[in-house]
This record gives sequence, C-alpha cells and structure tokens, in this order.
Amino acid sequence: MNAKNDGDFDAFRDDIEAAERRIAREIEPGARALVVSILVFVLLASFILPHTGDVRGWDVLFGSHGSADAAVALPSRVFAWLALVFGVGFSMLALLTRRWALAWVALAGSALASGVGLLAVWSRQTVAAGHPGPGIGLIVAWITVMALTFHWTRVVWSRTIVQLAAEEQRRRAAAQKQSRTLLETLDDDEKPGDEQ
Repeated sequence: MNAKNDGDFDAFRDDIEAAERRIAREIEPGARALVVSILVFVLLASFILPHTGDVRGWDVLFGSHGSADAAVALPSRVFAWLALVFGVGFSMLALLTRRWALAWVALAGSALASGVGLLAVWSRQTVAAGHPGPGIGLIVAWITVMALTFHWTRVVWSRTIVQLAAEEQRRRAAAQKQSRTLLETLDDDEKPGDEQ
C-alpha cells in the first residue's frame, strides 16, 4: 500500500514542481494592475506637457523644438528616455505578459529613473539666468515614475512571498516523504524471518 502511495506522490510531484516553476515566473498584480496602467497613461501624458518653458517632453527626447535654446541638459534627456523605456515600455510589457523578470526590470529601471529625475529637476532649477526652470510635465513625470517604483516594488515583493510559501510547502512534502521512507526502512530491518 505504501508503494502505491509513493507512486501517486511521485506522479503528482512533477505536476507540483511544474506549477511551482510557473508561479515563480509569473506575477499577479491584482488591483495594482489598474493603478500601474493609470500611472503609465499619466507618464505618457506628461510628455505632452512642457518640461521646461515651451519645450515639451517629446522635444526633450528628440532634441527638437528649441530644446538647445532652453539649455536642456543631459539629465533631462536621460530621465525622459529612462521614463519612456522603463516606466512606459517595460511596465506595459510586464502587465501584458505577467512575467516576474519584466516586472523586476520595470522596477529597477523606474528606480533608476527616479534618481535621474531628481537630477533633471535640480538641473532645471540651477540653470543659468534667462533660461526657464522645471515645467509641470517634468514634475508630473518624476512623481509618476516614483509612484511606479513604489507599486512595482509591492508587486515584485508579493510575488516573492508567494514563491517562498510554495517552496516551503514543497520542502514540507519532501520532508514528510523522507521520514515515511526512513520509517519504512526501519520497519523492514526489524522484521523477523530475515535471519538465516
């Protein structure tokens, strides 16, 4: 009877391990998916708003429409590209595919963009006299990227908790199987009649 139970357990162990691997690769953002989607939309909208003077976010990205005349510095351009690539691109990919690795990339890129956003705002505040300071689009983009960083952190962390719980469950099942096998071995060794 124990051999049958071991066979049943072995048959289901592969299914359990496959499910665990699938869980390890996926995220389940739940209600945060809506929040992240809204933040991505706000971030995209911030590129339409002026980042400094009359220079909009798209102009900062591509160096057009008087961005050189407004003395748009490197931190502003780097921030705009990081926000677009990680805040919009990888966030959308992570939401669509539910892949944990993409969520991690969105988190790391958004965190980096948050720091560079601080430098971009600071560089606009310390620009030479006669040039405009930070615009509403730059401020909105920076705050949005920080909010995305917070929400991606929560999504990635919750996925880690689920994976750790599944891993603990697997360890318990393996420990129970090992203890049953050990007891069966001990019972077999103690049976009389094996002596010659």
